[in-house]
Amino acid sequence: MDPQRSPLLEVKGNIELKRPRIKAPSRLPLSGSRLKRRPDQMEDGLEPEKKRTRGLGATTKITTSHPRVPSLTTVPQTQGQTTAQKVSKKTGPRCSTAIATGLKNQKPVPAVPVQKPGTSAVPPMAGGKKPSKRPAWDLKGQLCDLNAELKRCRERTQTLDQENQQLQDQLRDAQQQAKALGTERRTLEGHLAKVQAQAEQGQQELKNLRACVLELEERLSTQEGLVQELQKKQVELQEERRGLTSQLEEKERRLQTSEAALSSSRAEVASLWQETAAQAALLAEREERLHGLEMERRRLHNQLQELKGNIRVFCRVRPVLPGEPTPPPGLLLFPSGPGGPSDPPTRLSLSRSDERRGTLSGAPAPPTRHDFSFDRVFPPGSGQDEVFEEIAMLVQSALDGYPVCIFAYGQTGSGKTFTMEGGPGGDPQLEGLIPRALRHLFSVAQELSGQGWTYSFVASYVEIYNETVRDLLATGTRKGQGGECEIRRAGPGSEELTVTNARYVPVSCEKEVEALLHLARQNRAVARTAQNERSSRSHSVFQLQISGEHSSRGLQCGASLSLVDLAGSERLDPGLALGPGERERLRETQAINSSLSTLGLVIMALSNKESHVPYRNSKLTYLLQNSLGGSAKMLMFVNISPLEENVSESLNSLRFASKVNQCVIGTAQANRK
Repeated sequence: MDPQRSPLLEVKGNIELKRPRIKAPSRLPLSGSRLKRRPDQMEDGLEPEKKRTRGLGATTKITTSHPRVPSLTTVPQTQGQTTAQKVSKKTGPRCSTAIATGLKNQKPVPAVPVQKPGTSAVPPMAGGKKPSKRPAWDLKGQLCDLNAELKRCRERTQTLDQENQQLQDQLRDAQQQAKALGTERRTLEGHLAKVQAQAEQGQQELKNLRACVLELEERLSTQEGLVQELQKKQVELQEERRGLTSQLEEKERRLQTSEAALSSSRAEVASLWQETAAQAALLAEREERLHGLEMERRRLHNQLQELKGNIRVFCRVRPVLPGEPTPPPGLLLFPSGPGGPSDPPTRLSLSRSDERRGTLSGAPAPPTRHDFSFDRVFPPGSGQDEVFEEIAMLVQSALDGYPVCIFAYGQTGSGKTFTMEGGPGGDPQLEGLIPRALRHLFSVAQELSGQGWTYSFVASYVEIYNETVRDLLATGTRKGQGGECEIRRAGPGSEELTVTNARYVPVSCEKEVEALLHLARQNRAVARTAQNERSSRSHSVFQLQISGEHSSRGLQCGASLSLVDLAGSERLDPGLALGPGERERLRETQAINSSLSTLGLVIMALSNKESHVPYRNSKLTYLLQNSLGGSAKMLMFVNISPLEENVSESLNSLRFASKVNQCVIGTAQANRK
């Protein structure tokens, strides 16, 4: 057990072992018998050994005054502990601790007698022969035997420890299996409860159907009575018809006298009928041509949108607000387009200086410039009307039956909510994309009504807070009960998704939309963060279900327009001390970052044409499943801050948007019948 022992401990251990020795008759005493002798017997037995040692001279004398030569023999643990206790009484607690530590770290090694200079390990015997048995004074030999026995005991202890460890592992596996079985039992109980509820519902439906059958039988008997009455009335009408026929014959005779007078005007009437038929044919031809032109307009409009890309990315930089520091020159640059300054900007350059890097001379390293290219870039001076002008044609695609999804992405305080909903105060110049998009749809629908199209609009507005869906249009006692909302299929085999317990409000004018937006602002979850005094801590999803019908031609179309204001993304600071409020913000931030990461994975999976798209990994992507697939048109606004302190977050947002801009999700398809 102990690798080495110090010379001082070896000598002291040998001295302690020599004191109780007595000479045994057999000259090779067992360890048990040696430990049971009395001290007086040990002293008597030791006297002949001392005399023998004196008679052998200086060459055979056993000495303990050579601390420089370490002993290779080991002392059993019990003997070492006794020695350590005796030494500790003389040298104090500090020395006893060191000796005990040395004894604990020793490892057993084979007992090899060491021959010191000038001495011999074994006294010479008469005639030059070695003794056949261990003499009683051969303490090292006896100690070697004890060490061998101690080694066997330790091996046995190690074997028992391994068996104990195996039994503990088996016990732990059994506990885990019991826990898994308990979880499975609870799951099966939940399934049983659902099946029972479905059975009760089926019984209730059967009862309702029976009531309907009885009601239909009553109506059938009523209808049979009506049929009999109508038959009677038919007989009466036939009698009346015969009377009228006779009167008609008399009238015809009178008309024959006036045919001569009407013959002169028949030619004129015939000519007028020809002109009317020609005009009706011309009108039908023009209507057909107008319908063809409308279909051609829709086809060209969709082709134009496809050329621009079914997934497009716009970048918008918000202006510097009052009280914020002015960014250094050159932080954000907007290079001109291929056609010069007259072309709308499509590129953005962001400079970032890293204080951790430096040149060999000690001077700071030059800033690193990052260049990005998007479908359109809006500098800080761009207004809300300029932004909507770029997406107006995309919004109009929803009337043609194409699902459209527009969402704003970026860090907290970068202007996402301002872009989607607008600013406070009701200023028309500050209106966001949601009110402008609905005003545009109402206007275009009114124009298409002259061509025989009729449209209906149904709006809903929900938020996803900590992976929980809540209705932003809830009023009265339904406020704050968004946890009861769930995303479900509209019906068996249907691909349409609905939110249970959420309000779906029909809208037909701008005032109704403004009232809904005002109610949603009051119900939305906001909180103060390090980047924004009033930050949106949830994803808000405004969806407009559009249904169109052309009754004369039997055409129908339907699509949804989804306008999403994503929650602000912030990176977590692991060294920040968290209080109760900060822990809540941390949980919100983790949920936000998880759903945004899932959104990126869904877009990448659609771009790579993967067989499985992880829509259900997040409530946000599951709700927008029909607006993100290959049959939809998608537009992403990446909003960034112009401040230097937000360069790191802005760079992360631009990199994510650049990846999305490189994706191709396929050709959009209209939902027409």
